[in-house]
Amino acid sequence: MNGTGTEGASEFVINHLEIARVIERAHRRFLDLLRIELTRLGTDDISPSQVMLLFTIGSDELSVRDLLERGHYLGSNASYNLKQLVEGGYVHRSPSLRDRRSARLRLTAKAISLCDAIRNMHDTAERGPRDEAEALELTTAYNVLRKLEMHWTSALRYGGEGG
Repeated sequence: MNGTGTEGASEFVINHLEIARVIERAHRRFLDLLRIELTRLGTDDISPSQVMLLFTIGSDELSVRDLLERGHYLGSNASYNLKQLVEGGYVHRSPSLRDRRSARLRLTAKAISLCDAIRNMHDTAERGPRDEAEALELTTAYNVLRKLEMHWTSALRYGGEGG
């Protein structure tokens, strides 16, 4: 069995590992798509992974800890990317008023403009659902993936299978 799903239906077993592998491959393809979009926009000072950080921050003002929890980033990788985003003028980092050891993050106008341009690219007909049936499939896929995420989160917090 090669794990591609091309074998007979009775031979291929879909388990959590196979789902995780598909999610990882889909994520990589999405980052490739973002790389192409950044090129089309003439933006070469930010990586696709850093764009995902911008979307995770969104319109909120977050602590670094909140960002890590929301986006499930590795600490050192997120720290490096945040430093690059601050230096590139995409993220404003300021000390927390309550705890000076903690930083607050918010997007700059430059980041908001970039996120809007990327969002507009994804809102076009070529990237959006073609019809109501496809929109329903995307909604179902999203809901299933969120349930799987919650299942795995529960497994991490409480051990075992996360029931």
